[in-house]
Amino acid sequence: MAGPPAVYGDRVARHDRQPLRLGPRGERWFDVALTAFLLLPVPIFLVWGSRTEGALMTVQVVPLLWRRRHPVTVFGVIAVACGVQAALVDAPLWSQSAFAIATYSIARFATTAWTLVAVGVGLVGAGIASYDWLRPYPATTGTAHVAYALTTGAVVIAAAALGALGRTRQAYVDTLVERGHRLEREAAQQAALAAIDERHRIAREMHDVVAHGLTTIVVQADGARAAAIHDPSVAEPAFATISATGREAIAEMRRMLGVLRAERGETAPQPRLADLPDLVTEARAAGTPIELDLPDPLPAVSDGVALTAYRVVQEALSNVRKHAGPDAAATVRMRLEEGGEHRLVLEIADDGRGAAAPYDGRGLGLTGMRERVTAHDGTLEAGPGPGGGFVVCARIPL
Repeated sequence: MAGPPAVYGDRVARHDRQPLRLGPRGERWFDVALTAFLLLPVPIFLVWGSRTEGALMTVQVVPLLWRRRHPVTVFGVIAVACGVQAALVDAPLWSQSAFAIATYSIARFATTAWTLVAVGVGLVGAGIASYDWLRPYPATTGTAHVAYALTTGAVVIAAAALGALGRTRQAYVDTLVERGHRLEREAAQQAALAAIDERHRIAREMHDVVAHGLTTIVVQADGARAAAIHDPSVAEPAFATISATGREAIAEMRRMLGVLRAERGETAPQPRLADLPDLVTEARAAGTPIELDLPDPLPAVSDGVALTAYRVVQEALSNVRKHAGPDAAATVRMRLEEGGEHRLVLEIADDGRGAAAPYDGRGLGLTGMRERVTAHDGTLEAGPGPGGGFVVCARIPL
């Protein structure tokens, strides 16, 4: 992330300024302008000078229009034209700068092997040019020939080095771009996974709320219907429990759905360990005898652990009412297990007929409990109890 611009007097240095880069159309116009500039002397040679030199200059310069797409072919044509020049003309031409540009292009847009070939051809050509251009001067010494060849060869090497540097930089930029795209794809995948996890969490919450509330309502309704036949006055408390449970479930569902719709939803306090007695009282009102054994004082746990413990007890009691039978009783126990790691242990056991149906681990309620406990690196065991009934035991590290 770019920081604030640094101010020096009345000048502002922006650190986020991007270097100027030509697009495909700009590169094309640049090559056209470069070629036109190098061809400026050609009409003069064709009209008032040597037509041979004018033709050579044209052949050496015009291929530069295709130097980006066909760098090897362009270099070959220009190198041959320069060789023909050495045989026909004993003087350097303005257009010979095209050889350096072609060398740069082959190093920039071709491979390293072709770059080495181009540099070798350029160095040989530098030696030939030194001999050919200084031959009309008999007094020239060998030192002058060497100096001329080294100067020309240095231009070739510099052009190749600049082209290789540009190719390396472009490869680095391409790598960064690819990395950016990959990180963007990974971020999108992480967002999708996070959305899936959130949907699963919401599904568990909705299941806990709806299953618990509807189970209580169904049990109370069945009991009220049976009792109303013999004593209508007994049905009144059951209907009151049905009404209160329904209102509570609707309020909690509205709260969760409001969180989904709002960007900054105001949520009600999540259930805590201190709310377990109220949960058990509600289950007792539904007709299930329940013994509650909680440590005093209640252990201090995080909000996530407290919510998980509450939901495990809530779902386990819902399963007792649905599967244990009409005369089943349940026990809810909580304790702290000390040792190498402090753990909160929850045990919900009943003496009903739930053990008659083998546990296959495919129920949504048990699966939701297991996922909640596992999210805190805990373990959950559920199955028939040793003396009958069904037992759910969760161990959650603190």
